[in-house]
This record gives sequence, C-alpha cells and structure tokens, in this order.
Amino acid sequence: MSKEQIRIVDTDIHERVQYKDILKYLDEPFKHYIQNCHWMQEKHMPYTQPSVAGVDRADATVPDGRPAGSDLAFMQKQLLDDIDHEFGILTSALDPSPSSMHGWYEMATALASAYNDWQIDEWLEKDDRLYGSVHIAAQDRDAAIREIERVGSHPKMVQVLLPIDDIMWGDPFFHPFFEAAEKHHLMIGMHHNEPPVYYGKWPRYFIEWHTLIPTAHMKQVANMIFNGVFDKFPNLGLMMIEGGFTWVPHIMWKMNQQYRDLRHEVPWLKRKPSDIFKEQIRVTTQPAEELTKQEFTSLIEQMGSDEILCFSTDYPHWDYDSPTRALPNMDPELKKKIFAENAKAFYPKLPK
Repeated sequence: MSKEQIRIVDTDIHERVQYKDILKYLDEPFKHYIQNCHWMQEKHMPYTQPSVAGVDRADATVPDGRPAGSDLAFMQKQLLDDIDHEFGILTSALDPSPSSMHGWYEMATALASAYNDWQIDEWLEKDDRLYGSVHIAAQDRDAAIREIERVGSHPKMVQVLLPIDDIMWGDPFFHPFFEAAEKHHLMIGMHHNEPPVYYGKWPRYFIEWHTLIPTAHMKQVANMIFNGVFDKFPNLGLMMIEGGFTWVPHIMWKMNQQYRDLRHEVPWLKRKPSDIFKEQIRVTTQPAEELTKQEFTSLIEQMGSDEILCFSTDYPHWDYDSPTRALPNMDPELKKKIFAENAKAFYPKLPK
C-alpha cells in the first residue's frame, strides 16, 4: 500500500511524557516530591529490553537525545507527515499507568490530572490531527470520575484509557466510570501494560510475555461482556489496543458456546457475545502476525464483520507496524475501512 492510496487513522500512538514536563501542572505537595525529593515511580521489569533503544525504535530517539515520542515536531516529521495521517489517537507512554500504581492513590490521581492537562496543551492543541485519551487513577473511584467529568468534555478527548493488568474492569464497582464516559461521548480504550499472568506468576521470559498478550485481552473482553457492561451502556464502545487480532474469532466462538450452555448465570445478557463484540468492540491491528492475503481474508470472514479491525502503528515502539508492510494487500474497500473508516465510525468525536 503506498501512502498516496489512502489516508490513515492511527489508533495507537505513544507520546512520552517526562516528569519535568508536567511539573507546572502539579499541585503541592506532589510537585515538591518530584522536584526536591527525587521521587520516581518505580516499575520493576526483570526482562531484557528488545532493542538498543529499550522498548522503542532506535531511529525514533529525538536528535537531541530525548526519549522517543517526547517531541511533537519530531513525531510530526517521522510519523504524521511521513505516512499521511488523517488522525492519530494518543495513548501515551505514561509508565506505569496511574491506575497501576500500588498505594499513594493521591499521587496517582495528581499524575493523571497533570498528564491530561499537559497532553491537551502540548499535543492536542498544537496539531489538528491528534486526539487524546483521558487518564485516570482508578484506585480512587470518586476521584477518577471527577477527572472524567473535568476533561471528558474536551472536543479532542475521545476515550478513557484503562490498563490491562490485574483489575477486571467489568466488575460493577467500575460501572460509574462507564456511565461518565458515555455521558461525554467517550469510548473505553484498554492497553496492556503488565505481563499477562498465569497462576499468579509473571512469565519467565519476555518472549512468553509478548506471545501471551492476547490472553490478557481475551480475559478483559469476556469479563466486560459477561458482566453486562455493553447491555447497561448501549452507546459505549471498547477499543482493545496492542494485542493483535487473530484471537478474535476464537473468543467469539468460545463465548457463544458458553452462553448457550450457561446463559442462566448471566440473565442480563440479551445478545450473543459475538453480536455484542461486532457491535461495540473494536481491535487495533498491531502487533500484526505475518499473514497471507488468504489467511487474512479468512480471519475477517470468521469474525463475521469487516468493521472490527482498526489500524495502528504503535509508534515509536520497537515492534512498530508500518502501514505499507504490516498487513497483506487487500481489496480497496476493506483497506479503507481498516485503515480509517472503522475508527472514524467508532469514535463519535472524530470528524466524519
């Protein structure tokens, strides 16, 4: 696919914030802790990094040495202008997510708010193509809802971003998040940021983690569907980010089969799980497996819909997916849907 053929709506772009960039948006005492007490949120990842630039493309490091994704002008040159983006959805590299911080929820809430203000001022207001994600600290439910109410009405905020970790978001405790999101015409975006665990343990190697990411996505999709989130909030949509897509037919079939056998356990479910998926859930393409055109077309047929997949690059990560190489060649109408139209139809705030 040449860039002249079609414009792109990129559903996963990671802009990277550094703590020094958000100090002016932080209130005391949180600013003091970072500025004067050298506070740093630690995240212990016992794995080797996959590239010479860590988790990022080596060529995406800003020429002045700053981390990849931290400079708008450089991202515009390397990504947005280079492959002719129509729109891009920012999903950040705020690592770890405030919702993943253990303890000190007040700091997590403050970081989420500061990040949201920085994102609006430094990115969304400076490029018409970019749209953003509302970050929250879900540990404090009331504060999280206040944050959605505070910035969710911004015309360029299109989703509430939740991490895929040990929190199961379909739990009714979190339904007020979805009520607030629906009120402001926001979708829910879920992005993995912790290794998928099994039997309570992390994978021994990064290669296991990267292979098993789809299992974490399947777990969240089943949890959201069977807990009745989509029947309760019919205008809410869920974008599953950075988990690939070849798992989609399997989870549809498995949920449908279980629904036939065990629907008495979830009487609030009024539609087949696969129908809920097709109507209210979307999946980003990255990281795309290497498929032939026939294999790719077969997967779309097995999904029963050509409206589920939405293209993403995952820029600037090491496993970035190029729009000219990541997916096999496909029919022009399907290409238009996957590379742009499905995302524009999914996000109510994107210009149509």
